[in-house]
Amino acid sequence: MNNPGSIGVFDSGYGGLTILEGIRNKLPQYDYIYLGDNARAPYGTRSFDVVYEFTWQAVKNLFNRGCNLVILACNTASARALRNIQQINLPKEFPDRRVLGVIRPSVEKIGMLTQTKHVGILGTEGTIISQSYPIEIAKLYPEITVTGEACPMWVPLIENGEYDSDGADFFVKKNIESLLKKDANIDTVLLACTHYSIMMKKIRKYLPENISIVKQGDIVADSLCDYLLRHPEMNDVCTKNGHVEYFTTESPERFDKWAQMFFKEKISTQRIHLD
Repeated sequence: MNNPGSIGVFDSGYGGLTILEGIRNKLPQYDYIYLGDNARAPYGTRSFDVVYEFTWQAVKNLFNRGCNLVILACNTASARALRNIQQINLPKEFPDRRVLGVIRPSVEKIGMLTQTKHVGILGTEGTIISQSYPIEIAKLYPEITVTGEACPMWVPLIENGEYDSDGADFFVKKNIESLLKKDANIDTVLLACTHYSIMMKKIRKYLPENISIVKQGDIVADSLCDYLLRHPEMNDVCTKNGHVEYFTTESPERFDKWAQMFFKEKISTQRIHLD
């Protein structure tokens, strides 16, 4: 068995901080390492092979930092890389380590919420094209109709600090109207990108009040709690000192400002290179 280490949380950029926030609120006693590949974000428009390559580089980096358990807080990475990592890479190279994604716990939750059995998925182009959510929802809830809408401009707006601009209003309104035009019976919408909850005020502004919005932070946190209870062998190799480290492939100063928005504490991010 490996030596105890932090829980790794990986995202293509800042969006995974919403996942880390939810996890820390539920499990503050654990140690965490957050890695954001900001220099190569967004992942949503990249090919399957490139997302897989970048994600595996990040996971290996977290493994090398002592993590035995890594959460892919990125929906695109979960959709395009998780299965290969779990089925190919881990058995060959790291059989005692685990990598989890955000899609399965989100699917389990959304099926419990919808009354009309019509749900909408707002996600990156990569997540929508992958059909990961319709496929997983069909396995658990075959009676649910799933409609997806790719929102390619949302992550760039957020990553560039324009999430509260008039330009953000234009694209949020456009994509939501397009989604509801495809299916007027939608009563539940999943934000299938961890970045999107940063624009929650604008999303709520353009979605009718009768439509529920599902964010992933608390969902993933609850799922992780359940996972650690069901897998005490993994819980035993997760250190518990309440410590968090942050790494980015881009500007540490810029990342610090973003992280402090979520955690209201002094952050000192280190810049790294992935290969």
